[in-house]
Amino acid sequence: MPRRRHAALILVGLTALASCSAGPSTRPVIAVHGDGGQTSQVVVPPGPREVPPLANYERDALPWSSCTGETRDRMGGTAPAGGQEYECARLTVRLDVPSRPGRGSLTTALLRVGTGGSPLVVVGDAEGEPGTLKAARLAATLPAELLSTYTLIGVDRRGTGRSDGVQCVPDSSREAIVEADPGEPGSEDLQDALTRASQECVIDLENRLPAVDSWRAAADLEQLREVLGVPHLNAIGVGEGSGVLTLYASRYPDRIGRMVFDGAPDPTLDAQGVAEARAVAAGEAFAAFGRDCAVRGCPLGGDAEERFTALLEELRDEPLRGADVDLTPGTATVAVLAGLADRSRWPALADALVAAEGGDGSALSAFVEPLLLDQDDSPPWLDAGIITSCNDTTTRIPPERVNSVAEDWRGKHPLFGAHFARKLLTCGPFPVPQEVDVPKPAGAPPVLVLTTAADPVTPAAGAERAAQSLPAGVVVGWQGSGHGALGQSACATAAAQAFLVDARVPNSGTVCPP
Repeated sequence: MPRRRHAALILVGLTALASCSAGPSTRPVIAVHGDGGQTSQVVVPPGPREVPPLANYERDALPWSSCTGETRDRMGGTAPAGGQEYECARLTVRLDVPSRPGRGSLTTALLRVGTGGSPLVVVGDAEGEPGTLKAARLAATLPAELLSTYTLIGVDRRGTGRSDGVQCVPDSSREAIVEADPGEPGSEDLQDALTRASQECVIDLENRLPAVDSWRAAADLEQLREVLGVPHLNAIGVGEGSGVLTLYASRYPDRIGRMVFDGAPDPTLDAQGVAEARAVAAGEAFAAFGRDCAVRGCPLGGDAEERFTALLEELRDEPLRGADVDLTPGTATVAVLAGLADRSRWPALADALVAAEGGDGSALSAFVEPLLLDQDDSPPWLDAGIITSCNDTTTRIPPERVNSVAEDWRGKHPLFGAHFARKLLTCGPFPVPQEVDVPKPAGAPPVLVLTTAADPVTPAAGAERAAQSLPAGVVVGWQGSGHGALGQSACATAAAQAFLVDARVPNSGTVCPP
């Protein structure tokens, strides 16, 4: 059977609204697109609604089985508080590709942990740790009361982890994308690698390619809610996973439960604006990392930025060859960004930088291995991240403009500006999706949005604007660093617990100390 190219589908428009939590909706009746392209009307009361009550779910509705041993192996041996066990299951959802609306299927991987009667779904970033593992890690840090009220259910969103994960980018292209030197004035090699990636993904995935997006990931969550047999979806969105929950709120406004966004993508900036905001936030996170190093007396001492810059120059002259990954200026930059995002790994990141200075790049390269290599039956994270992001936007920026922006940002944001500018090339060779009219969220219960002051993935200012775009967004800001506040800030975690367990809504604008 000949392979055919298919255009990618869907723009995820997280449209900003003019009002915040107090303003009534001017559109109490909105259109909701069904799985088969049908449109139905949902009547939603205008203005903010009360926090929905909790409901128990049907614990035997899915074929759960123990996966405690393998999950602890995937986590590196970390066990959740209280010694809870892990169980895993698979859910069949509609593929819903443009050429066959409402038809086809794929399977979604799930993991549950906790003893509570109410489900709390965890959705993560597309180019990050799969939701099943994220839920398991959260269970190791969240308060016991929360885990006795809820059962966490981690979801490997479509295309990621063990949910029929996509793996279509050639190994050589994947390596070239990560190893590309942001200090180079041109981008021909990176463009070539991205073009090869697009060609292979269009051929290998065929009609599945345009179905890997956030719009359909939101529909998967609705199918999960139906299977669990609860009237509302309670959920935690981590970073870009909050964008999936925003789409869910737009599509299914009468089914919104208690939701916490731990970081959220900015719905107001274009792709270039988002990239620059991330470059600035990453610089702030690195500065915080350097201060932390100085306070702890870590091997980098008090001049982390100077030593990192010097390391990049050394790698530019002579990369460190590795068994699976070569440490180049590009690899080192991506590795540091991955380490900055995970606050708990800052000591390991400092040690890895010092080791690289001494000629051993293995520890620093380990930070990027999940992006490039199969791990624990999960495909490389890079593939799903690229495909999802390129199916979620119609923006395609010409290489000559990207090169100009990169040159400008090298001066304005010397540590990470050029890296984030060159990421704007990623979607250029991929099919442009059709634009879908995303309904604006109408009346809704409060949604708690946690922000982190120096978040290199979802910067705080953008997350605040995401909260403002919701009918009843409530912001609690942690003055810390890294990607996400849950489990890192005791103050932010306590606010989330009070909201999720007791329906206590904090004052918007509450600030948590670093």
